[in-house]
Amino acid sequence: MSETKALASYVVTSRLEDIPEDVRHEARRAIINYMGCAVGGSPHEAIDIAIRALGPYAGKPTASILGRAERLDPLHASLMNGISSHVNDYDDTTPKNYNHPSSPVASALFACASANHVRGRDFVQAFILGFEAESRVGNAVYPAHYDVGWHITGTAGVFGAAAAIGKLLGLSVQEMIWAIGLAATQAAGLREMFGSMAKSFHPGRSAQNGYVAALLAQAGFTAGEHGLEGPRGFAAVQASASDLSKITSRLGVDFDLRVNTYKPFPCGIVNHPTIDGAIQLHHEHRLDPASIAAVRLRVAPLVLDLCNQQNITRGLQGKFSVYHGAAVGLVRGKAGLQEYTDEAVNDPQVKRVREHATAVGDPSITEDQAHVEVELVDGRTIGRFVEASLGNLGRPMTDRQLEDKFREQAVLALPAAQVETLIELCWRIDELDDVNELVRVAVPAAARRRPPHM
Repeated sequence: MSETKALASYVVTSRLEDIPEDVRHEARRAIINYMGCAVGGSPHEAIDIAIRALGPYAGKPTASILGRAERLDPLHASLMNGISSHVNDYDDTTPKNYNHPSSPVASALFACASANHVRGRDFVQAFILGFEAESRVGNAVYPAHYDVGWHITGTAGVFGAAAAIGKLLGLSVQEMIWAIGLAATQAAGLREMFGSMAKSFHPGRSAQNGYVAALLAQAGFTAGEHGLEGPRGFAAVQASASDLSKITSRLGVDFDLRVNTYKPFPCGIVNHPTIDGAIQLHHEHRLDPASIAAVRLRVAPLVLDLCNQQNITRGLQGKFSVYHGAAVGLVRGKAGLQEYTDEAVNDPQVKRVREHATAVGDPSITEDQAHVEVELVDGRTIGRFVEASLGNLGRPMTDRQLEDKFREQAVLALPAAQVETLIELCWRIDELDDVNELVRVAVPAAARRRPPHM
């Protein structure tokens, strides 16, 4: 059986009862993390611009946008949810392929659920299957696909959204094969966009396009039968090397949700060890920024491939600058949302320390490690080696930490009491008769007062 057909068959025939409870709990954790990111990112200027530009071209406003009062059609709501959930670069990451798997899948599912009756258990099942499809496709082409410049969240994400929406729609195996083919022919997203609004466009577009793929397939719109493994299919065209067995090996037994991670800092995950070490040095030594003469970083080589931006002026650029991460950690002792604003990037103290920072790639250092050395103006040198950074598999964030992260973001768009209700509903999403009960709490009260499907 081809990889495309095997994956389609698994998604179509899988039952929630066959999915272990620990995987279901991890799905709830991923949904909690996603929702906090989507609601927290919803006030961002990028969403304002996208709604202003595309709203006039949308269909009937039957779907909610998480964290916003506006309503659009489900396809455009998927796009907006995807942008807002990724714009702060705070969403989850699978370190084995550096994909942000929840954003494309959940963005499409919540848009669908806001316009249609969807039971919570069906939503969770579709989310798990979409997450798995997306991550396994990403695994099959990583690292060759990523190394040449594809942004795997955009390219693999469309498969996750197509599988998830296809599961909700009850596609047949043949229709799911077409949905995967239609997803494959829309796979896109370039790493050149990192540091701009276009990066968050990738999961938004993959959510929207995956939704489109499932709808077309349901209507009988055909696609090639070998979208993944064909000689001119996704893997062959977008990766110089691939291992398609990673799509089907132990399918239904091993779940990538078990190796998902959640970010404590809103920036590129490979920066996290450096930030972790810098914050530790700040709290231990109470450093005066003026006392710092030089900062020397030893990091995994991938860090300099992904996060080597210098001479930066915008907050979004700071998310991909290991030098900025070190600087805010040393100067402010934290690296939250406020450390990645335009103001923070141009803060004179932060800028001075950042410009005194250098980094070298060291193959002996893993992508979860970093060595931070600070030379002081009085000649002393202090340092910290981070063996495993906070938030990664060696030091995972707890459920309570995820809730705190949720609050930090969601209060930017919703009242605190509403945020608490939203957290409670997310934890028991699989018990809900209608996920719209949750969606209504995820938007401002003014939006909830509007008649449905206006």
